[in-house]
Amino acid sequence: MTGLLHDARVSRGQFFRLMGGLALASAATACSTRPETTATTGGGGTTTELKFVGVSDQKAPMDKLAAAYAQATPGVRVTPSYAPTDQVQTSLRTQLGAGNAPDLHVVYPGSGSAMSMTQIAQAGLLADLSAQAWTQTIPAGFKPAFQLDGKTYLYSAGSSVIGAVYNKKVFQQAGIDAPPTTWTEFLAVCDKLKKAGVVPIALGAQTPWVTQLITYALVPSTVYAKDPTFDDKQQAGQATFAGSGWQQAFEMYLELQKRGFFNDKPNGTTFEQQTSMVATGKAAMAVQVSAVLPDFRKAASSPDDLSMFPLPGADDADSVWIPAGVVVGLGASAKGKNAEAAKAFIDFLGKQENINAWAKEIAAIPLTQDASSTIDPAVESFLPFTKDRAVPFMDQRWPNAEVQPVHFAVVQKLLAGDSTIDEALKKMDEAYRK
Repeated sequence: MTGLLHDARVSRGQFFRLMGGLALASAATACSTRPETTATTGGGGTTTELKFVGVSDQKAPMDKLAAAYAQATPGVRVTPSYAPTDQVQTSLRTQLGAGNAPDLHVVYPGSGSAMSMTQIAQAGLLADLSAQAWTQTIPAGFKPAFQLDGKTYLYSAGSSVIGAVYNKKVFQQAGIDAPPTTWTEFLAVCDKLKKAGVVPIALGAQTPWVTQLITYALVPSTVYAKDPTFDDKQQAGQATFAGSGWQQAFEMYLELQKRGFFNDKPNGTTFEQQTSMVATGKAAMAVQVSAVLPDFRKAASSPDDLSMFPLPGADDADSVWIPAGVVVGLGASAKGKNAEAAKAFIDFLGKQENINAWAKEIAAIPLTQDASSTIDPAVESFLPFTKDRAVPFMDQRWPNAEVQPVHFAVVQKLLAGDSTIDEALKKMDEAYRK
């Protein structure tokens, strides 16, 4: 068991209380290599260059805040670069282990991936950020995503949700007046869209991380609504993926495919193609994390046509729960030549106005809030669920980096008809126990 799960375990109840108060929270505080060169300024001084390697959904906020930091701190320049999620999970992690990491880089919350905070911090590769003032305002329920053994190693601007990104114009043209609130209603909406000649759900399962999102959207209703302590029981060896609501979630996932609600060949469709299908109206919706909503809007001729709604994973609307998790963040390399300058930049990101700015760019709920904080209208429909019917993204509490890639792989095999649900759950249980 990792230090995170052992020393900083948070109950589902704590998470609910956190999310319920999040909308009222206020703040207490007012690629690939180390920098290769320093640039000489016109005044004869030097500019420290900090390299940052991130993922695509960090580009908009990072570009904006890196430019703001350059104005506020003329002696330091942050140079960002971006890579696909699947690439950073492998190549960047290898660079960290080899000792040639960038000064700043993407870090995932919790413990469930190779680039997660726990996995990297345990290897001594992340700088300790605990002395920074903003770390004292991290809500208690989110601390396991940020901290290992009581020390903070991750910066993140807030939380995001997983649900259905949908094209409102396509819904209207098909005669659908409002988003569904139960699973039966959702299936009826998909059927109506299909009969109208539109792909109901675009699925880009060729991009591995996309494969997990439908399961993540359904499992809160099929597992945690019935047993909020499931994670704790699983960690104690008292519960498994097999024989739990995960089986029902996979059955629902495959029902969507069996009924022809996905695009043809989802295993041959990328995230970018999925995005384009919904943005252009060729598909009505896609199950996605709210952090990529800006990507859908950029691809649309009319960004206002796109919004989100919670994917209902139960036939009783009051039994529908949602996933809400800390958004992908960043950390500073503990062994970088410019570690102090890198930490100073993160301290800048921790100011409330910069938390607000980052969260706004990716349609996230700010980590802490003040009077100038805003919530994207597209995620407002999720806020009632965050009071007592939301759970962290599943991988954020998994004990190792093995389960997530196995989950990706088994979903692709299920979609291809090359595996059974029983086999998929067995493989996930085996990975969990490693």
